[in-house]
Amino acid sequence: MFKRTLLIIFISLFVNHCFSQEIKYKNKRDSSRPFYQAEASCGSCKLNMKGKGCFLAVRINEKNYFVEGASIDDFGDAHDTEGFCNSIRKVTLQGEIKEENFILSYLEFNK
Repeated sequence: MFKRTLLIIFISLFVNHCFSQEIKYKNKRDSSRPFYQAEASCGSCKLNMKGKGCFLAVRINEKNYFVEGASIDDFGDAHDTEGFCNSIRKVTLQGEIKEENFILSYLEFNK
C-alpha cells in the first residue's frame, strides 16, 4: 500500500511539473515597436555562422544575428523539407538587436 501511494504521488508530481512549464516564446505583435524584414534559417546549416549544432538565426540588412527568445524548433521541425535547416525563409520580425543577438518577440512568415 505504501509503495502504491508513493507511486501515485510521484506520478502526480511529474505530470504537474510537465504541464506547468512556461512557454518562453509567446509571439506577441507590438505596434509600438519597429518591424524588420529579414531572412530566418539555421545559423550553422544555412547562414554559415559559428556555433554548436543547429540554432535559429536571422539575417537583417546582410548581417546575421543569433536569435534569443525562441528556439529553432518553435516553428516546426527544423529538419523538415521546409524547416530552417533546409531552407531560408523570408519573415517579418519584431524585437531588439543587442550586439550579435536578436531578442525576438514576434515572427511572421512572409508569403
